[in-house]
Amino acid sequence: MEKGMIVVLNGVSSSGKSTLAKELTKLLPNFFAFSIDEYDLVIEKMEDRENQRLIPIETDYFYYKNVAMFSDRGVNLILDQILHDHTTLQNFYDILNSYPILLVGVHCQKEDLKQREESRGDRNIGQAISQLTFVHKNETYDIVVNTSTQTINESAKEIVARLNSELPLDGLKKSYVEFQFYQSTNN
Repeated sequence: MEKGMIVVLNGVSSSGKSTLAKELTKLLPNFFAFSIDEYDLVIEKMEDRENQRLIPIETDYFYYKNVAMFSDRGVNLILDQILHDHTTLQNFYDILNSYPILLVGVHCQKEDLKQREESRGDRNIGQAISQLTFVHKNETYDIVVNTSTQTINESAKEIVARLNSELPLDGLKKSYVEFQFYQSTNN
């Protein structure tokens, strides 16, 4: 069975990933959106966070294992997530480095990030900008979109065009090599 394609939307909080994932499912009806935030709700129900009774393994580890299981069965996914720290990157690369992935950088201008955080009312103001110290620093993307300068529909159409092009999907492989090099020079 052929592995399902995985479109990875990586960007800071409030950059438009969830809205973009929804738009992509309209343009790619054989793809399913799978958000780390929604997956975390499953883990949260299992845990007792109030009393610090937590599963001692990172949520993203289980998330990526689930992504792999879907892909192994031929299910195409759109991931809405943040590659936000060393451990997340390690889990991402270790689990998914042999899967067909279109790696998408979702960018947004700082002013828009702040405005979106304020208008949503459910975000810590400044969280998205603080995530910029790590997100987009070591990834080589197959395509980059900017939700400040493009509409969600324009961004989605660009992603679909890239997905349907004959160009190789090598963003993940290049990013993985860079990550391994960074690991070897910093250990």
